[in-house]
Amino acid sequence: MTATSRSGPTWTTRARWLMKAGPADYMLAMSVASTSLPVIGKHLEPLGGVTAMSIWGVRHMPDFLGAAVKSWLTPGIGEVRKLERDATNAVTAAALREVVPAKDLDVTWPAPERTPPVWKAFEHRKNVYRSSVRYGDSPAQLLDVWRRDELPAQPAPVLLFVPGGAWVHGGRLLQGYALLSHLAEMGWVCLSIDYRVAPNHRWPQHITDVKTAIAWARANVDKFGGDRDFVTVAGTSAGGHLAALAGLTGNDPELQSALPEGSDTSVDAVVGIYGRYDWEDRSTPERERFVDFLEKVVVKRSIAKHPEIFRDASPIARVHADAPPFLVIHGSADTVIPVQQARDFVTRLRSVTRALVGYVELPGAGHGFDMTDGARTGSMATAIGLFLNEVHRKWTIAGAKQVI
Repeated sequence: MTATSRSGPTWTTRARWLMKAGPADYMLAMSVASTSLPVIGKHLEPLGGVTAMSIWGVRHMPDFLGAAVKSWLTPGIGEVRKLERDATNAVTAAALREVVPAKDLDVTWPAPERTPPVWKAFEHRKNVYRSSVRYGDSPAQLLDVWRRDELPAQPAPVLLFVPGGAWVHGGRLLQGYALLSHLAEMGWVCLSIDYRVAPNHRWPQHITDVKTAIAWARANVDKFGGDRDFVTVAGTSAGGHLAALAGLTGNDPELQSALPEGSDTSVDAVVGIYGRYDWEDRSTPERERFVDFLEKVVVKRSIAKHPEIFRDASPIARVHADAPPFLVIHGSADTVIPVQQARDFVTRLRSVTRALVGYVELPGAGHGFDMTDGARTGSMATAIGLFLNEVHRKWTIAGAKQVI
C-alpha cells in the first residue's frame, strides 16, 4: 500500500476531480458526506441511495423512452402482447424439459392474473415465520425467515433470496414475495436478506454481506427447521448478479476475508432472475452507460485503471467446471437489463460447467415482472420450485449413495 492510498486523496487528485465532476457527482458526494455529520448523519444515509437511484434512472432514460416509443408505434402491439402472455406457461414448461423430468412438468400451471403481484403482499407475508433476524454485526444485516408453521421432521431445503435495487438499494420489502411464499408452501425454509449498498458502502460490501448471510445460514438455519447442508441462493436484478457471483465464488478467500476463518459460503444451486452478469462489456451504448454508473456510484474506481475489480465482479468471467446448478430467468422485453446479458451468460455456463443449466426466456416480460406482471409471476415461481426440487432430489440421492 502506498503512502497516498494510506493518507487518502491528495490536493492534486481533489483538484482534478473538481474539474471533471458534473452535477451528479457533486450531489452524490454531498449525500455521502452528510452521513458523517454528528447525531443526524446516520439518519441521512438513505439520501445517498435516493441520489444514486436518481442517477441510475437518468442513465436508463434513453432505453425506457426508446422502448416506449417503439411500442406505441408498432401496429397490432396489443394482440402481440396478449399472445406472449398466453404463451408463458407453454414456453416455461418447454424450457424446463432439459433440466426437469417430464413427469414433474405435468402440473397445473397457474393461470395469468390481471392484478400486479405486489397487491398480494399481505397475503404472501402470512408465510413470514420470523422477521428482522440478525445475520451479522451490522444493524443493516437483517433477514426474514419464510416457512410454514409446521414442517416435516427432516430438515427442510433452504433458499436465500437477494433482492435487487441497482446496487444502491438492498431492502427485502416487497421483493420476491410470490416466490418466497410459493416455496414456503412447498415446505422450504427461505431467508430474504437486506444488505449494505452504494454509495455509502462501495463494492465489494454487497457481495461480502451476501456471503455473510450464506455463512450464517450454513451455521444457523437449522434453528428454523432448515437443512444447513443444502443451501441455495436466488436473486432479482442486482440481486441476480450477486446470487450468481456468490454461487460461482463459494469459499473464495478473496471475497470473504472479513468472515471468520472456516466460514462456508458455498451454495448448492443458483437462480438468477433478470440479473446483470457482465460488468466489463462496453460494446453497446446501454452497457457503456452501465459501466459509467458503476465507476461513479458503485465501485468508485475507473475500469481503465482497475479492470480486475470489474472482471472479478462479473459472473460471466467466473464460470468454471464445478459451478453449481443454475436456472436463469429473463424477460425478452427487458429494457433495464437487455436479455442478451442472460443469453450470453447461459451460453458461457453451458460451454464450461458439468452441472444442470436451465434457461427460461419469458416472451414479452419486462424488468421487475415478478412484482408488476401477474401473467408471468406464477409461472416463474412454479418453474423455480420445479428446478430446485429436482436439484434437491438429485442431491439427496447422491448423499444416500455415499452412505451406502
